[in-house]
Amino acid sequence: MSQSCAVPNLDALQERLGYRFQDVDLLKLALTHPSVAHEVAGPQPHNQRLEFLGDSVLSLVLTHELYEKFLNVSEGPLTKARAQMVNRRTLADQAHRLGLGEHLIMSRGEESSGGRQRRSSLADTFEALLGAIFLDGGFEAAREFILRRFRDDFGELTSIPSLDNPKGELQEALQEKSAEAPKYEQTWASGPDHDRIFECAVFHAGIELGRGKGKSKKAAESEAALAALKRVGKLRGPEEKK
Repeated sequence: MSQSCAVPNLDALQERLGYRFQDVDLLKLALTHPSVAHEVAGPQPHNQRLEFLGDSVLSLVLTHELYEKFLNVSEGPLTKARAQMVNRRTLADQAHRLGLGEHLIMSRGEESSGGRQRRSSLADTFEALLGAIFLDGGFEAAREFILRRFRDDFGELTSIPSLDNPKGELQEALQEKSAEAPKYEQTWASGPDHDRIFECAVFHAGIELGRGKGKSKKAAESEAALAALKRVGKLRGPEEKK
């Protein structure tokens, strides 16, 4: 198997995590990049299923925290706050601070092309780690880990995070997988000239990612970008679906 070296020093990694696994194989699986499946015969477990689980655990923990802490805030600002907290850059930064890249198990080809520092790989691995902690220690263990890690970026959530530029955040997230820029189209408008409502959709590679409404085209595009950000972390390029 043309694969990078085995995971080094899991004890040191677990010290940095502040969490010790009962089943260390879950941690190894969380660190196994999908590229290993391309260079071996037969099925090869990797971290995409754990990433899927960790994404949901992360969303639930942060959604509940925002819901409980900001009782008088409506759905829109809460959604923007969550999008700010779980964007790919934030998750990749979390992985970088924990040094997850140096522990990744990946193909030599992926490693030689900079896979250990690739933001999308780091963000995916961080989510997979959350899924592994959830399976290993249960929801409370995952919740404690998530809140402890996010405290560095967002403090005790005494004020609600804001996403000031969802269109910029979306373009940045999409450019990790493709150089093609997202395209916005007005799909609908109604109302008198002084009180128009616009609806816009955002597309990437011919796929509609989200829709939004607003009092202006710009506001509708921002809402569409925000809707797209909710799902863009779950999208994969063709090479990752193999």
